[in-house]
Amino acid sequence: MKALRLAGIVLLAAILILSVGCSSRKVVSRVDTAETIDLSGNWNDTDSRLVAEEMISDALAKPWLTNFVGAQGKNPAVIVGAIRNLTDEHIATGTFVGDIERAFINSGNVRVVAKPVEREGVREERADQQANASPETVKEFGMELGADYMLIGEMNKITDQEGREKVAFYQVDLTLTDLQSNEKVWMQTKKLKKYIARKAYKP
Repeated sequence: MKALRLAGIVLLAAILILSVGCSSRKVVSRVDTAETIDLSGNWNDTDSRLVAEEMISDALAKPWLTNFVGAQGKNPAVIVGAIRNLTDEHIATGTFVGDIERAFINSGNVRVVAKPVEREGVREERADQQANASPETVKEFGMELGADYMLIGEMNKITDQEGREKVAFYQVDLTLTDLQSNEKVWMQTKKLKKYIARKAYKP
């Protein structure tokens, strides 16, 4: 009788373990890359894209651009420098830089110069062409586009937490500087606040 009862307990435990294992099975779903999904409340791809587009849209609406085009008769060349991550999160600043460059290029009003690490690869290819490309297609040294302006910036974060409720405040500061004169021609700040909790926010 005891053996039968013990066997029943073991069987019940096995069924429970199997049911828990099946219910916690990982499920992966394909979603639209434009869809906003906020799981942790941390900085994500949507934040990167929206902040970059909004800030560059503001930059392109300011006088420095029309002043340059009026004086030079051509669109300015910009290089995007370092965007420092001063938050407590691991943020892929390279993605943010890419979003900024894309916003500049897609505007059709600004030329974007390759970053130093990208230029090295291009220069290696140009050097290889000197020996291997046909005279009609070989690209010359000393013909690179020099940037007129450099964009740099930083990302900061302040966290306010009480129990299981948290508010994350992000601030992105960008500055555009004239490479000839060191004059700052545009500065802007974008602030982003997120409420993270197990319940809906009530002011």
